[in-house]
Amino acid sequence: MERAELRMSLGDHLTELRSRLLRAVLAIVALGIASLVFARALFGFLMRPVLDALPPESRSLIYTSGIEELNVLMKVGLYAGIFLATPVLLWQLWSFISPGLYKHERRFAAPFVFLGSLSFVAGAAFCYLVLLPPMFQFLLQDPDAAAAEATVKAVVRREGEAVRLFRLGELGRASEIAGKGVAELKSSPGVSLVLEVPARQESLGRLVDAANDAYGAQARPVLKQVMDKQLAATSVLEGGDAASAGTQLDEAAALLAGVAPVRAKEISNLWKLEKAIAAGSASYAKASWTRPMLTMREQLSLVLLLELALGIIFELPLVMALLALVGLVSSRFLFKYQRHAFVVCLLAAALITPTGDAVNLSLMVGPMFLCYELGVLAVWLIERRRKKAESSALVPPAPAA
Repeated sequence: MERAELRMSLGDHLTELRSRLLRAVLAIVALGIASLVFARALFGFLMRPVLDALPPESRSLIYTSGIEELNVLMKVGLYAGIFLATPVLLWQLWSFISPGLYKHERRFAAPFVFLGSLSFVAGAAFCYLVLLPPMFQFLLQDPDAAAAEATVKAVVRREGEAVRLFRLGELGRASEIAGKGVAELKSSPGVSLVLEVPARQESLGRLVDAANDAYGAQARPVLKQVMDKQLAATSVLEGGDAASAGTQLDEAAALLAGVAPVRAKEISNLWKLEKAIAAGSASYAKASWTRPMLTMREQLSLVLLLELALGIIFELPLVMALLALVGLVSSRFLFKYQRHAFVVCLLAAALITPTGDAVNLSLMVGPMFLCYELGVLAVWLIERRRKKAESSALVPPAPAA
């Protein structure tokens, strides 16, 4: 079986390579410009794993210069052009190497382009759906702080229900809700009165408003005493004595029970809930002293790097098969250095993956080594097929009877 009849000089090869590269670049530029129309929507899609890992109230990205947003959208268009031009790039690659193949091997052009494009899309999808969500969850969330925040928010919602019931005169039901909330937050003690006392002041104000709505004019004398105590606590807190301010707020809350002396226990339970929420909120604020402020440019660069890396990694079996077709690698060589390949995959995954945890590292190195093994299998099958073809070509046809 003959190779391509055309034998090209080094200059001809370089000319052919330049022509193929020029066509590839033109395809990327054309498709990239066309993708600019959808750049903002594509950017939002790419950033979804990042935003989902952030708290609901801070799901946004910032930009630090007037042209950063424009640069980001242009970068999205460029990479979209690379993504869409994958079949063109693979076709140009095949056209460049096809003169060095046997005639029967050149018919694999269409499968090569199709499988190569499919592999790249599969790698990018694996990165987006499997790798990015846990990676950004690990990077941007503290599990303990997230659990504490969720507990505090749940109890705050109950506190709102309890205060509304108090406003309606349903102190029994309000006290029952307050008891459940205190039980949930009893494991979250306050860490600083300086943080707690202002929250207690706001809470006491809500209870005063609720008592005024529930009991009206008959409660005004008591509520006036409560407000005098609260204002005194504010003055003491401004003087820097948080402990004394906290004590005066407790005394004000005790006076508040005077609006309904027979329901003093229920009102006391509401105050316990408010103190527990203040303590829990202060504890969470103390633990969560860092906040992510993510820029559009940096997050896009990280996501695109990983998307491109996984897309190329999933192309590995096809690249190895292509190298076997032109005779640059053999299955014996690949089998011999299999353990070395695993170490290389591990090091490459460690360099690409921005996190140091075992889960995300395994999500990167696992597919990488699997693709290597598939490539070894593809090389072995190609060699076996080629040997059979060469053997059949050497066997002379049987003489006619």
